[in-house]
Amino acid sequence: MARWFENRGWRPRAHQLAMLEQAQAGRHALLVATTGAGKTLAGFLPTLVDLIDAPAQGLHTLYVSPLKALAVDIQRNLLGPIEEMGVDIRVETRTGDTPSDRKARQRTKPPHILLTTPESLSLLLSYPDSVTLFAGLKTIVVDEVHAFATGKRGDLLALALARLQRLAPDLRRVALSATVADPDGYRAWLAPDGDIDAVSLVQGEAGAPPDISILLPQDRVPWAGHSGRYAAAQVMREIEAHRTAIIFCNTRSLAELIFQDLWKANDKGLPIGVHHGSLALEARRKVESAMAAGKLRALVATSSLDLGVDWGDVDCVIQMGAPKGSSRLLQRIGRANHRLDESSEAILVPGNRFEYLEARAALDAVEAGELDPDLFRPGALDVLAQHVMACACAAPFDQAALLDEIRSALPYSALTDDLFDRVLGFIRDGGYSLRAYDRFKRLTQQADGLWRVSHPQFIAQHRLNAGIIVEATMLKVRFRNGRNLGKVEEGFAATLAPGDTFFFAGLSLEVETIDTEDLIVRATSRPARIPSYGGSRMPLSTSLAARVRDFLALPDEWHRFPEDVRDWLAIQSRRSMMPAPGQLLVETFPREGRHYMVAYSFEGWNAHQSLGMLITRRMEAQGLKPLGFVANDYALACYGLEKIIDPASLFSSDILEHEFVDWVQQSHLLKRAFREVAVIGGLVERQHPGRRKSGRQVTFSTDLIYDVLRKYEPSHLLLQAAWDDARARMTDVGRLAHLLDRAAGTMLHVNLERVSPLAVPVLVLIGREKVSTTVGDDALLIEAEALAAEAMRVD
Repeated sequence: MARWFENRGWRPRAHQLAMLEQAQAGRHALLVATTGAGKTLAGFLPTLVDLIDAPAQGLHTLYVSPLKALAVDIQRNLLGPIEEMGVDIRVETRTGDTPSDRKARQRTKPPHILLTTPESLSLLLSYPDSVTLFAGLKTIVVDEVHAFATGKRGDLLALALARLQRLAPDLRRVALSATVADPDGYRAWLAPDGDIDAVSLVQGEAGAPPDISILLPQDRVPWAGHSGRYAAAQVMREIEAHRTAIIFCNTRSLAELIFQDLWKANDKGLPIGVHHGSLALEARRKVESAMAAGKLRALVATSSLDLGVDWGDVDCVIQMGAPKGSSRLLQRIGRANHRLDESSEAILVPGNRFEYLEARAALDAVEAGELDPDLFRPGALDVLAQHVMACACAAPFDQAALLDEIRSALPYSALTDDLFDRVLGFIRDGGYSLRAYDRFKRLTQQADGLWRVSHPQFIAQHRLNAGIIVEATMLKVRFRNGRNLGKVEEGFAATLAPGDTFFFAGLSLEVETIDTEDLIVRATSRPARIPSYGGSRMPLSTSLAARVRDFLALPDEWHRFPEDVRDWLAIQSRRSMMPAPGQLLVETFPREGRHYMVAYSFEGWNAHQSLGMLITRRMEAQGLKPLGFVANDYALACYGLEKIIDPASLFSSDILEHEFVDWVQQSHLLKRAFREVAVIGGLVERQHPGRRKSGRQVTFSTDLIYDVLRKYEPSHLLLQAAWDDARARMTDVGRLAHLLDRAAGTMLHVNLERVSPLAVPVLVLIGREKVSTTVGDDALLIEAEALAAEAMRVD
């Protein structure tokens, strides 16, 4: 091994040697090191040394990655050194894309190193031969641990780690990451029984600081838009000036649009590709191979390439739109220049003036070494139910022994006997309301006290349907007479209730009913009250939001900004107010026969979207005749026919006790959450042998069960899990509650005669929100200029 380093002209870095020392001492370890510091090699180094010194058969090391592409990339980069060293070490991947014959062979003749994902590992553990397969396992390496430890995939992996530790008691756990704000939190998550002292923290050498710049438009920073599409020609010039660039976009639809924009500006015909999770496997693999071979000059991508993929020729990363978080930005910057001693180059392209402030805040955060906070929470019950079924598929189990094993995983360390009884009862017969149906009776407790799978068909059903990611369903938007207007994501439809209005296909539509396949609407003359949702949006991190708030309150910092941004803030200070960091600024003003209220809360689009729904309902109850609302990451604007005299009454914290509960129950939101937990928990299957259910069929099945449980068993385990999801993940209720808590004591209400400069970026969205994200920024820019001219007058 030392000779291989010498032949490459390299020296082992201190953290690589430290990881080797921890392995030789038999200790678990968390390595936190910047991209390009050789994290992956550090994770595998003990394995390679062990297998070279003492060649053995059987599975030695598991490597778990959040992405299939990352597992394939690691295999490619591991095979090179192994071949150069001339040692007999077999490395293979096992993901959902692996052929079934290879999967079967891997269980009987495993490689020395197996690269996999949490879902594929869980499936492996569902086979009876997992006991022998993993009995000799020495090490598990969890790469990019920050990417899933705090979510449901992390819950599944934590449970798998607990099972592996029982099968191989001397198993050593290793985790790797470049962006960890709370190392102790991850040490506890990684450790058996949450014993933080059992996990050593290894800090990597600091690399050269990244070279990050903000690309400014040739004229001035736009008032509106969020994509940076206006800069396509400038971005193309940057591509021409670099060897290879990755252009990151925050959504899949935006990636497609940016790719088209760049292609139109690609006067020199440079080879450019696009990569995101909706593309077919073959298309992704083709692009990945072309990048690895240096055949592309640029690749437009989403978070599908955020992590770990090592393409040495990438010398520039360009972020279209604001980064939304410093940790995410660092991950993306890390895709450029995998050399520790040289700076990685990155360019940010803000979509509007608030996004300029956010981009500047991200640069400052990176320079200060400030990462986004990691929020650990109790493990999800639907994931637990799936894991228990996997254990049962492998072998009968004793309830007390399995509970003890599960509690050794930190997310489930506080699991009570009673709650575990409920989980087992759910898998046993579906619960009180469903126990009459044989298809829900998956487990049976025998006379010997052991729990067994009731019928072999349930084992096959589990293996076909296991997994955490539930694909999105599309609903048709149509009139009652059958005329079809197109499709919307079910995630948007989930927020609607009969009587709500929204924009689609250029029309203002009122919701009549929502069923499993269709959103039945009618045309209305009422203004569209609810802006529609056009794809997933990354939330603005709390740390970046705090930095942007600080910018507003510190005029001494404004000299760092472009002149047009300085003027924007200065005139806002003159015409209205700037909130102090802890204050909630609320402006009210009339415009064109309507009355507006704009709250600058900086809690992110998800929280603002939910709050907008609730506040317009409260406005209606107060007789304020609301017409609608719009939101971005920085502000929420509500508007109606009556003047809002007392904004504080709209923001009172009891809105979460009354309007929130009513809204969730009346909307489709809880049904959507229930469908996801029902699929993950195994109550409803996505696939049968030889055929796959459509999203419609799954929705139909879960809706029927949901209605039964709501009526006859409202305390059902999966309804509880669905409420947890609806409250937390789908509405960002934690940030919403924080906003409402501080609104009571910190609200700064300013009543204006006309629109303020700070309100322009959000107000320009009115009438421009579409279900499709294909609406260009050009139309926004035209309307924004007229609105801005009014806002920036100082008379």
